[in-house]
Amino acid sequence: MVNLDLHKMRGDWHFPTRIYFGPGRIAELTAVCRSAGMQRPLLVTDSTLAAHPALRRAWRDNNESGLPTGLFSEIRSNPVAGNVRQGLKAYRSGEHDGVIAFGGGSAMDAGKVIALLARQHVDIWDLAGRWQQITPESIAPVVAVPTTSGTGSEVGRAAVITRASTRAKTILIHAGMMPVAVVADPALTTGLPAHLTAATGMDALAHSLEALCAKYCHPMADGIAMEGIRLVHRWLPEALRHGGNMRARSHMMAAAIMGATAFQKGLGAIHALSHPVGAVYDTHHGLTNAVFMPYVMAFNRLAIEDKMHRLSRYLGLEPAGFDAVMDWVLELRSICKIPHTLREMGLPSADFGELATMAAADPCAPENPVPVPREALLQIYRDAYEGTLPSA
Repeated sequence: MVNLDLHKMRGDWHFPTRIYFGPGRIAELTAVCRSAGMQRPLLVTDSTLAAHPALRRAWRDNNESGLPTGLFSEIRSNPVAGNVRQGLKAYRSGEHDGVIAFGGGSAMDAGKVIALLARQHVDIWDLAGRWQQITPESIAPVVAVPTTSGTGSEVGRAAVITRASTRAKTILIHAGMMPVAVVADPALTTGLPAHLTAATGMDALAHSLEALCAKYCHPMADGIAMEGIRLVHRWLPEALRHGGNMRARSHMMAAAIMGATAFQKGLGAIHALSHPVGAVYDTHHGLTNAVFMPYVMAFNRLAIEDKMHRLSRYLGLEPAGFDAVMDWVLELRSICKIPHTLREMGLPSADFGELATMAAADPCAPENPVPVPREALLQIYRDAYEGTLPSA
């Protein structure tokens, strides 16, 4: 694909939802909210981002343009149900009629669940396993504004919330949680520190890579995943070297959107292993995915060799094959300063039995191209702790 000039990297996209993409598009947030039918939106973000100049400017512009906008920022990096309950209280007390989910995956996930439950008047866990009983018309509209290029939650029908009582991440899925519009402005990511650029970029890679390898058939998702991986291959190192490079930031934001679009096909053991670690130890999701990535690839090797051969040719890796992709992943992890092992992350191996039980129950586990019973997941935890990459 020919790299487009920056002035051409601007457009209104409609797949899988309406996306206003390009540098400077944040200036259109007020108009986008109005087009979504909002008159009194609640802006949901995290406590760190709440003070960010771009967010404060967008919030002020809304209010000065006659669109009174509330602000709720009590969101953890791995959001828990208590964050959602506080957000619901703010939503209802402010008589809001829509949500602006502004931030990384945590803020967007929490914002989408607040919108899901805003008109339900039940606790978040009262409908556990029965989310589809909520009618789409009763869900408040969401406008998503991503500030990282990783989770792709801005184009997702799901949200991940940690249940404190079980220390487990719960995935809520409802078609009505898809944001009605996305303001995808790569300029919002130019100030992202290198370690977060790396972790979120590896998250985007994990989404496309697992979607490509997932056991189900979805040719469109496979095509999107391949190109999403190519964009990470070409542009993540550049975004790390030159954080202000708008071309790199634009391509990485597109890669994140593509990864989340592709994984409607499915994910796999990377996420099944990562979710419990994030829930129990509050680790960064993208970083944790990156640590597990090569160990899961090695475990899945026989099932994914053909796909990795095609991927290596698409990326221009020589000699083509699984090993070329593995070598690239390991090199990229090194460039991104990703720990090679769980030991380096400071995780205690004594908890692996409990984590393996949680991973086996994770909804991503059945989507893996190779069956992953508890004992297999336990072994991958051990391999990832010791740094053992099994050979074919």
